[in-house]
Amino acid sequence: MTKTLFPGSTLGIIGDSPNGIMLARAAKKMGYKVVAYSRYEESPTLAEADVRIVGKMNDKLKLQSFAQRCDVVTYESEHVNSEVIKYIAQYTSVPQGTDALEYMQDRLLERAFFEQLNVNIAPYATIVNLDDVYQAVTSIGYPCVLKPIQKGLGKAHQQIIRKQSDIAKCADIIDMGTYILESWIPYTKELSVVLTKDAKGTVNFFPVIENIYHDHVLHESLVPAMISNDVEAEVRRLADKIAKNLNYVGTMEIAFFLTESGAIYVKRVVPGLHASGYVFDKATNVTMFEQHLRALAQMPLVKTELMEPTVAITIESHDQDDLRTQWVLKDNWYYNFFRYPLSMRVHDTEGYLLALGPTIETVREQVESTGIWDNKI
Repeated sequence: MTKTLFPGSTLGIIGDSPNGIMLARAAKKMGYKVVAYSRYEESPTLAEADVRIVGKMNDKLKLQSFAQRCDVVTYESEHVNSEVIKYIAQYTSVPQGTDALEYMQDRLLERAFFEQLNVNIAPYATIVNLDDVYQAVTSIGYPCVLKPIQKGLGKAHQQIIRKQSDIAKCADIIDMGTYILESWIPYTKELSVVLTKDAKGTVNFFPVIENIYHDHVLHESLVPAMISNDVEAEVRRLADKIAKNLNYVGTMEIAFFLTESGAIYVKRVVPGLHASGYVFDKATNVTMFEQHLRALAQMPLVKTELMEPTVAITIESHDQDDLRTQWVLKDNWYYNFFRYPLSMRVHDTEGYLLALGPTIETVREQVESTGIWDNKI
């Protein structure tokens, strides 16, 4: 049963992503004690916590001890296994629940959920052997991509198929489990709706984000998105429909593809905090971290307002030398470094910067004029 969290209550944070650092900081500002659980002793989230527990995700004794110390537990990203959260929920309150996490960690369950809601998704087929690929590609078409049903396995477990001769390349991975073959949507923009849902089912939206990815890693998030009012209204409508059909409390991200013809496809749902929402550290009057905590604590959600057009840019290790010049020049650039050790990094990401300005166009022009990311923009 969800309980109201007052200052002095204890919040548990489980997970290993950079989201945990900012979540712990926001929780302490709100007067909460923070207990953090991570697989890594060197986790920066543990450094931010009042109580630190290091343990494997299958260590039931440590997980139980962690849960029993907390009034409420939150998983800070979609990468925490749903079975771990089910176990923890036996001993404490987990307002986010496990349903959304379970659906979205399995591509087949995720697509079945979307089909029930009758929302546009990329055409797909279930694949268990190489013959299935040859048969399915006739209806799916080229290009398409073969993906495992389990998310989070990385590019090594995926294969883009642009022509028939590419199908043979799938032989090396096809025996590793069940896959889906999914049509490649020719999109012009990728959009994100970050929203927060409280225990009563009320949904509060942040401004729509336009995301730019490079090699499957988020590079840039723009707020407000450069889209028409009609497109904005439609992605909000779809996001509201999806959120209200999920048993979930807290902040989540729902991503969409927008095609040249104006068609909108649902890309994914992230039942947790997502890096695209970092832009709201400065763009809005409340961060996604505080809004998430307010939902968990049964506090009223803040009505979000755009304060200033903002671009968030991922900082990678090779960017740092070029950024030194901007460090001493730009008074409208703000930085957040994760301080993550190499042993915990999935990508070469050091943190992110936020650039603010009167319009999203002027901010992007300023960013582009530095030449730092010419090969990405």
